[in-house]
Amino acid sequence: MTKKPILISGIQPTGNLHIGNYLGAVKNWVDLQNSGKYRMFICIVDLHALTGNQSAEEVKKNTLNLAIELLAAGIDPKKTTLFVQSHVTGHTELAWLFNCITPLGELERMTQFKDKSSRQMKNINAGLLTYPALMASDILLYQSQRIPVGEDQVQHVELTRSIARWFNGRYGDYFTLPEVVLTNIPRVKSLQEPDKKMSKSHGEKNYIALCDDPEVIQNKLKKAVTASEGGMGSQGVQNLLGLLKEFGEKDVYEMYLKQEKDGTIQYGNLKKDLAQIISDTFSDFRVERKKYLSNQRRVLTILKEGAKGAQKVADKTLKEVYRLVGLR
Repeated sequence: MTKKPILISGIQPTGNLHIGNYLGAVKNWVDLQNSGKYRMFICIVDLHALTGNQSAEEVKKNTLNLAIELLAAGIDPKKTTLFVQSHVTGHTELAWLFNCITPLGELERMTQFKDKSSRQMKNINAGLLTYPALMASDILLYQSQRIPVGEDQVQHVELTRSIARWFNGRYGDYFTLPEVVLTNIPRVKSLQEPDKKMSKSHGEKNYIALCDDPEVIQNKLKKAVTASEGGMGSQGVQNLLGLLKEFGEKDVYEMYLKQEKDGTIQYGNLKKDLAQIISDTFSDFRVERKKYLSNQRRVLTILKEGAKGAQKVADKTLKEVYRLVGLR
């Protein structure tokens, strides 16, 4: 029997999932999982979260909450190994070995290092710089062949491929070079600042969380930018139409698109209909989330079993890597 290619992806625990996270990653993971074509690993990368400004309590709380929301969104532990990064020894060990073969210049040119450093000027830590080595470890520890990413993440996967080549060239051909699985990620923008990507860091009014109640969604969209405020009105309208395209029926989207082109569109109606559509889309999610919230022991068991499965794969990789580099 042919083995399924291994596919791994990770997500930071930074708060509730929003529709940008869903369209950009989670929806695609569920589709890939349900295709039956891959051996799936989804990792909650809590170690990466330490490079930010969250408190210990926030990291702990957000990690459990993210697990709950991933399960509620359709990640099935019977089909996907769902685990927490820090629960599997090997991620940091392999990352240190990769730090020792990765040129400093390669890390300094990473776009994410520059972006994150500019956003947290008072906390430019070494972890921000060596972040890609840990990410490479997350991928290569499982000999992953497929990495689902959007175009903005291709640079990181390319560095992971380079790290694998540097290791193979120095210690012998061992690591598989992962291939990018490019996903068509819609450009979901902030509701209040549509020239920026939707992000929790911009405040609650700027994003729609999957767990938001219908009235909250309605209120957020009601206040979404559509008029030409600072020249961003057109971007705001396009953002709302883009969301309607992703979540609504084709005929409804085409109706509003036509109205926008001929100047007859009523933005109030667009916002009201979009709010209802998004609310309906995640009604099951809200129900499932409440179930998992009331049974957190089950969630912890799922994460424990996931870590156990991931650890078996990690141990096999580390044993051979340590032999190759002369540590065993």
